[in-house]
Amino acid sequence: MRVLYIAGLGAAIALCSCRSLSLTDDPTPANRPLFDPATAHATFATVTKVVDGDTIEVILGTTRERVRLIGIDTPESVKPDSPIECFGIEASSWLTQLIAVGTEVELVRDAELRDVYDRLLAYVFRRSDGLFVNLAMANDGYAGSLAIAPNTTFTEDIRTAVAQARSRRLGLWGACPNPDGLFR
Repeated sequence: MRVLYIAGLGAAIALCSCRSLSLTDDPTPANRPLFDPATAHATFATVTKVVDGDTIEVILGTTRERVRLIGIDTPESVKPDSPIECFGIEASSWLTQLIAVGTEVELVRDAELRDVYDRLLAYVFRRSDGLFVNLAMANDGYAGSLAIAPNTTFTEDIRTAVAQARSRRLGLWGACPNPDGLFR
């Protein structure tokens, strides 16, 4: 049994019987294994690009994958035909500070493997110290909560972190004129 300590929670998540998954074995999404809560599938990767505040690119073995961080939403900074939103650049920059190119991460899946844009869905943990990156983005005021069922394992933790950041007017909650309008 391995235990990852999650910064900001003061708690731990036990990841039992973890095994690395090779997503290159069968490229057909329907044939990829689904999350099994009894074994909490995780996979290790290296960050190759921070796309924006809630999306990264990683290398899994020899495959490049785009990963959407589950449970958070950040202001837009690279969406085609859309303006850069208040604190979008700052959110992207903060995520780059947390997991710069070359950072090894652990991707922990929830119920669904991919979103409608074919991005992997994951909770991201920095391997060097177990930092729960999704939660850190919320806790530090760079993200709002975005719960999309059935991927809701950490919804309450993230909502609590967002509420605390909002009450302390951290990040976008203190800088943007209408922060709630950023999250539709």
